[in-house]
Amino acid sequence: MINISMIMVPIDFTDCATSGFLYAVEMARLWKAEIVLVHVIDSNNTQHIADYIKEPVEKVKERMQNQAKQSFRRFLTQFKGLGVEVKETIVSYGRPFQEIAVKARDIQADLVVMGGYGSMGRGMIDEIFFGSTVEKVIRLLPCPVLCVPVGWESSISTEK
Repeated sequence: MINISMIMVPIDFTDCATSGFLYAVEMARLWKAEIVLVHVIDSNNTQHIADYIKEPVEKVKERMQNQAKQSFRRFLTQFKGLGVEVKETIVSYGRPFQEIAVKARDIQADLVVMGGYGSMGRGMIDEIFFGSTVEKVIRLLPCPVLCVPVGWESSISTEK
């Protein structure tokens, strides 16, 4: 018998990630599982931004962490009253696929649910040659990873 008690959902605050979150909410209801949300600040992007605006990386990182925390508050406010409580929100720093895998192991996730672009793709060179974040996470984790395509129609209403 499958026992899912902890579902981790990586969130980058896009429609794609929202699709994954809404699917995870429905699964959490079904299994009475807890949800943990993780946002990863990409260290490569932070370095590029710091170089461009000529500020120390630590200052840029701190600003991005604060923005992520605010984004989590707005995101969760949008989905109040779903009947599933988000146990924790985590803001992490590093390479997204690595940090997602590390955090999933740290919290002992039974399942990771991620939004993905599927056949739509985004055409980014990195994804073409090195694979998507979802594919990299799958290779690193012993627990199941479920990819929910962007545009998946949830029965959960997101309109106010």
